[in-house]
Amino acid sequence: MEIGEILKLLPHRYPFLLIDRVLHADERSFRALKNVTFNEPHFQGHFPGYPVMPGVLILEAMAQAAVGTIARQPGFQPGGLVFLVGVEEARFRKPVVPGDTLVLEGELLRYRLGLGKVAVRALVEGEERAAATLSFAVRQEGA
Repeated sequence: MEIGEILKLLPHRYPFLLIDRVLHADERSFRALKNVTFNEPHFQGHFPGYPVMPGVLILEAMAQAAVGTIARQPGFQPGGLVFLVGVEEARFRKPVVPGDTLVLEGELLRYRLGLGKVAVRALVEGEERAAATLSFAVRQEGA
């Protein structure tokens, strides 16, 4: 899924669109890329002299990566909004820095009536940098 298709599914725009490409997405699993660059605004202050991608933005990138799988669930309609409603078991193992390519991969644990849960990992060169279980709620347009 290229950026044009991602923009159709996600309402996020610069500077808050945090995935660059979806490599794979089916009804159960997904894999996406986030190219981390020094030009991103948060690196100016987090941290000067030692730029580190904030953990909350890694979590947000994980959530955005799941959109391809969520969009394939029964009843999902284009224009639906997906809200992050819970974070469990979040672990940050090593910093993510400019120049890294985050590979965000995960699987759908459950989905019913617009509520779901995904297990997600963020990897750099095959090494896990972060992992979490994320809960989400889908709000369809006009609902």
